[in-house]
Amino acid sequence: MMILFIAIMAVSWFVQNRLKSKFRKYSRTPISSNLSGREIAEKMLNDYGIYDVKVISVNGQLTDHYNPIKKTVNLSEGVFNQRNAAAAAVAAHECGHAVQHARAYSWLTLRSKLVPIVSVSSRWMQWVILAGFALLAMKGIPEVLYLGILLFAMTTLFSFITLPVEFDASNRALAWIEDKNVASSSEIEDSKDALRWAAMTYVVAALGSLATLLYYLSLVMGRD
Repeated sequence: MMILFIAIMAVSWFVQNRLKSKFRKYSRTPISSNLSGREIAEKMLNDYGIYDVKVISVNGQLTDHYNPIKKTVNLSEGVFNQRNAAAAAVAAHECGHAVQHARAYSWLTLRSKLVPIVSVSSRWMQWVILAGFALLAMKGIPEVLYLGILLFAMTTLFSFITLPVEFDASNRALAWIEDKNVASSSEIEDSKDALRWAAMTYVVAALGSLATLLYYLSLVMGRD
């Protein structure tokens, strides 16, 4: 199991570094339409008839996200103002989430319903698991540990439900970019590559969460 954890950590490190490298590369690739990330986002929203979502700039790098509560597409400074393949990919991807929201995409709806539960689980699961292991070791009481594992399982489920949401948003983004001739064929390939590596971070996170869950379960089953 330790070898598996080390392997996942190594893959995670590789993917994160590869993602940053790809975005640096494609941030130097101008797009033929010369549209900024903000302009691409606003155009995509308008093309889908979404007029109640604002496009705003936020601090940080790779901090781009869609906020379904405030109905804002939040683009990092490097994406909001830039006119390149990386900015186009990210801006369109986040708008893909806005389109999912507007059209009640089933996986996004399910993910949104789980957010309050996962928020509570994330806040308490580590403490419950630690207390569970302590009680199991000292008094042989497994129930608290079972609760902690259940809380962790909710976060694992959430990470896997996130995968189709992210892949679908990228597919919507790339289809729109190609359909509206926002970028050339080679630039679209660059955008696709950037989004592919971004999606890989979610895949690795989900597998890491699953591995940890299985580890906890193996400890309990071994004890039993």
